[in-house]
Amino acid sequence: MEADLQSQVAFYLTGNRTGDCLEAVDGLGLRPALLSGYRDLTTLRYGFPLVLAEGGADAAFAEPLSGLVDGILAQVAQGDEGERIRRHVHKLEREIRALVAAGKGGRLSALWDKAAAALASKDKSVADSLARARAVLKADGELIDCDQSMPSRLLTHGWTALQGKKAKKFGDQVTRMALRLSDILKADVANSAAGRSAETLKAGVGSAHADAFDFDAMARILKKSAPKTTLSDMRQKRVRRLLSVLQSQRFFPVAGGTAKRGEAPYSFAFESCSDALKAYRERLPRAIELAKAIAMAELEAKGEYNDQRHDPIFESFGENGMSPRDMAMFPDYLVCAKAEDVRAGESDSLMEILTAGLPMNVLVQTDDIMEASPLGNGQLAVGVRSKQLCSVAMGLGGVFVLQSSSSSLVPLRDSLRSALAYPGPTLFSVFSGTKAAAGGIPPYLIAAAATESRAFPAFTYDPSAGHDWASRFCVMTNPQPELDWPVQEFAFENEDHQRVEERVAFTLIDFVACDPRFGKHFAKVPRERWNGSMIPALESLAQDAEGMPDKVPSLLMIDRDQRLQRVVVDEALVREARRCREMWHSLQELGGIHNSHAEKLLARERKAWEEQAQQEAEARAKAPAPAAEIPAAEAPAAAPQAAAPAEAAPAAPAAAAAPAAAEPEPEKSSDDAYIETPRCSTCNECITLNNKMFAYDSNQQAYIADVNAGTYAQLVEAAENCQVSVIHPGKPRNPDEPGLEELLKRAEPFL
Repeated sequence: MEADLQSQVAFYLTGNRTGDCLEAVDGLGLRPALLSGYRDLTTLRYGFPLVLAEGGADAAFAEPLSGLVDGILAQVAQGDEGERIRRHVHKLEREIRALVAAGKGGRLSALWDKAAAALASKDKSVADSLARARAVLKADGELIDCDQSMPSRLLTHGWTALQGKKAKKFGDQVTRMALRLSDILKADVANSAAGRSAETLKAGVGSAHADAFDFDAMARILKKSAPKTTLSDMRQKRVRRLLSVLQSQRFFPVAGGTAKRGEAPYSFAFESCSDALKAYRERLPRAIELAKAIAMAELEAKGEYNDQRHDPIFESFGENGMSPRDMAMFPDYLVCAKAEDVRAGESDSLMEILTAGLPMNVLVQTDDIMEASPLGNGQLAVGVRSKQLCSVAMGLGGVFVLQSSSSSLVPLRDSLRSALAYPGPTLFSVFSGTKAAAGGIPPYLIAAAATESRAFPAFTYDPSAGHDWASRFCVMTNPQPELDWPVQEFAFENEDHQRVEERVAFTLIDFVACDPRFGKHFAKVPRERWNGSMIPALESLAQDAEGMPDKVPSLLMIDRDQRLQRVVVDEALVREARRCREMWHSLQELGGIHNSHAEKLLARERKAWEEQAQQEAEARAKAPAPAAEIPAAEAPAAAPQAAAPAEAAPAAPAAAAAPAAAEPEPEKSSDDAYIETPRCSTCNECITLNNKMFAYDSNQQAYIADVNAGTYAQLVEAAENCQVSVIHPGKPRNPDEPGLEELLKRAEPFL
């Protein structure tokens, strides 16, 4: 035992294995124990694949396949045949998910028909179920998986939809103004001597009725009634010039435009910040010219243009650039760049875009957040560059910043839409997880693990949401955001074939353990050498790192055969995990969680209240007792509440302390449906299924809002779909609900 502990301590301090009690983890295919249930993602219902839905900017531009299927089942899976239809459609969903995971992408309608044909060929009941579901399938679009290209494809799809809406609005405006300017010129010609000549009048009538009119006589009559004034040469030239600018612009495709041959509309999608910045500078003079032409055309169309008043104004138009209002009419730029390219020489261009407030949406995609620290000595630096970039951007005040792993983009799609619509610079910092996925764990799981472990937390900073950090900054989409590390239940079978349950935290150490490139920070301990000096990593992280340790941090992992293993961790990784936790604490404070200023204020107010209460109690004790006073021992317990009104002022601190003295909640009955709300991962499955039965609390974690707002079948389905198994359907409330016998069997694992 002593020799084993010395060997483990030596590994913890140095990262070197000594003796025969520690083994290398290379080639063992180990992964954190909490990932044991995620070997094959195609058998699970989660946020991917994603449908890039068609329908314009006002529709949801992306929907999970599982969400669309739930919507279809809500319409067709009714009555006695409901369970049969539900089972068959879920099987179809798994087949589509498997096709996409195998790289066989395409449109939802095509993949649906392909998978349905294979399933329905041998079973008429399956064919009937899938035909009913297909009849109500309205949405369509490309299906994409959580891979390296997904972030840029998702953002490009959403950006294209919004730019299409802006292009339509711009096209309608330009077409309307061009028509009115053309009418001004036509009216001037019609009122001129040439426009009222016999030849012009004859050409206007046409040859069919030419003999029925005396055009010379008509011209003489019209000449007498002609307006005394027509357009001045200056105004005529101005109107023609404005019309030419409107019709030759290249910022949006407009019907009837007369852009020069070979001059296609500008493209606004780029792969580098420097290229986007160069294009912006080159196009700026033409953008100013177009904005100026639109402003002048509006005045001309209303007949309000005054040469003496407006000429001086428009001569200097655009000398100081364009106003936000003028810039808002033009397309936004989209830049999809790789983090390594930004570090290699694009950072100056990116900073210029952000600091200048240019209307550009910039995606900086990071495929690998694991790198060696600049300090060397085997130190790690996890996601440092991404954190620095986002911190600088938020410090500018006017940049919309959204950071997320690719796995979390689906629940954040409303924030994505807001960011794309923001009238200023937007920075999307996204971790794809594809680099570490080379170890055999899918990119989706790597990305989700990065968010879960606080290595790459999700947050948004929206300058348009308000004037303070409480309004602008949000971290509530992270799992269990009030904790240092999310904690989940982990169940396994021990050597005595007994079920054992433990609450296991998912820390940065677990995230690093997903990547075989960093196996040197771990050493496997054979089962016969497990001992009490091996403590969970969470417990080690909570201890002070001083002196010679007598215990070493360890991690539960599983191998390829789903057998539980235990590894010890070196000090370098523990130090990095502590640093990651401190950075998470900073984000929590910015997001209003465990805010030190608020906690100090609360403590100060509580102390003042306690001192005041003590002084008043002492004053009452010293006061002479009335002749008929009831002895203290017999006085009612509620008597102190009748104190002077001043005592009511500090009631808030007292109320804040009250929950600590509250009795613990009684255990939930297995007959009642309930959700373990603190463990909810905000996957959105239950909300999508029935948003009246299920709802989110202020922490974006689910609870049962109204158990009578849905069916027992929906409770059971929600429990089956829940990614962390926190939904417990209880017993049926309606004994007459169809299919209860089958539903009760399905509900047994969750009671």
